[in-house]
Amino acid sequence: MQIKNPFAAKIKKYWQLLGPGLITGASDDDPSGIATYSQAGAKFGTKLLWTAIFTYPLMASLQEMCARIGLVTGQGLTGTIKRHYSKTILYLILCISFPSITLNVGADIAGMGAVGNLIIPQVPSFVFSIFFTGLLMLSFIFFNYRKIATILKWLCIVLFSYIIIPFLTNTNWGLVLKSAFIPKFENNAEYFMALVGILGTTISPYLFFWQTSMEVEEIEEKKIIVDKTIIDDMQFDVKGGIAFSNFVFFFMVLTTGTVLFNAGIHNINTVEEAAQALKPLAGNMAYALFAIGVIGTGLLAIPVLAGALSYMMAETFEWKEGLSKKFHEAKGFYITMIVSLVLGLLMHFLGISPIKALLYTAILYGITAPVLIALILHICNNKKIMGHFTNNTYQNIFGILSLLLMTAAAVALIYFSLK
Repeated sequence: MQIKNPFAAKIKKYWQLLGPGLITGASDDDPSGIATYSQAGAKFGTKLLWTAIFTYPLMASLQEMCARIGLVTGQGLTGTIKRHYSKTILYLILCISFPSITLNVGADIAGMGAVGNLIIPQVPSFVFSIFFTGLLMLSFIFFNYRKIATILKWLCIVLFSYIIIPFLTNTNWGLVLKSAFIPKFENNAEYFMALVGILGTTISPYLFFWQTSMEVEEIEEKKIIVDKTIIDDMQFDVKGGIAFSNFVFFFMVLTTGTVLFNAGIHNINTVEEAAQALKPLAGNMAYALFAIGVIGTGLLAIPVLAGALSYMMAETFEWKEGLSKKFHEAKGFYITMIVSLVLGLLMHFLGISPIKALLYTAILYGITAPVLIALILHICNNKKIMGHFTNNTYQNIFGILSLLLMTAAAVALIYFSLK
């Protein structure tokens, strides 16, 4: 007779509850995000560790609202905006989102290619970029939603590599705890640009669209009737996913903020520079974990980026959509994903710098984020749309705080970029 382990059974139950929220949260730590966190750590040490804790309730609140919109309306965020708001707002968001997401995809593909070249120097970076792009295209076309969701879920484990690294190096844990809970500010443009970059990377508009559409996929795939239990399960998933994302984000800043900063390496522009700088200082194991993590996060994040764009386009132009559909059933949806990957890959051959691409992406995200947050808040307080599942007081407080913060961040980013 087989004796069941209660602890293992509980872990399995929690793992099964995690889904779209975990994937969304983990995909936020993509190669471009790693570059931003590496820059912040190398430049300012552990001074920005507090942002990982500070941004958690804001991000969790926004993603929970998006997930709730998807569950209650049975539509993605774009479809909900199209149905209840001005077409001008919809097309404006789409016109800004298409180039920003494509640039983000390109920066991530370039980062993966460059890191692949670091691991196997005999193979040029562009070959790796082409390989990863082709691999992702084939997975979109030949795997169904459940398979893709399962693969993305297991890819989240790659992010644990960043949690291990500080334990392989000399880390002052007393200073870490102090920096995590006591914010330290510097009165200079570089510090505030790093802060704005972290906010823009963490609270990214494409995640709003992906989260909403993924919840719609879930209820259609599992034929779920939405009730309070389903909402509670979704909230556990979202809070857990964002907690995991910010936990990893914390350790990324910690790794570069202790190893690189303490060694006097303060200027890191790309993920490959961060990986190369770690090798002589932290050892081959830390270097390998960092590099493998970049590739794993790229394979996780690019489907989310391209998928978010596909859902937006499909809902705007009323195409058939969904990762649960086969290619011939939703051609426009899948072609959009493929086009975004091809355009992203072309950046490598057109000589567009990934650093410039990330800067342009941050500016475009900065413009759309406050508008989208305002719309999400308005939708979630509208009983005609949300019925009994409107926002409570705490959700509105965190939502409004996010709106004010991202508006200020957008103004600061545009100001510093044009200065």
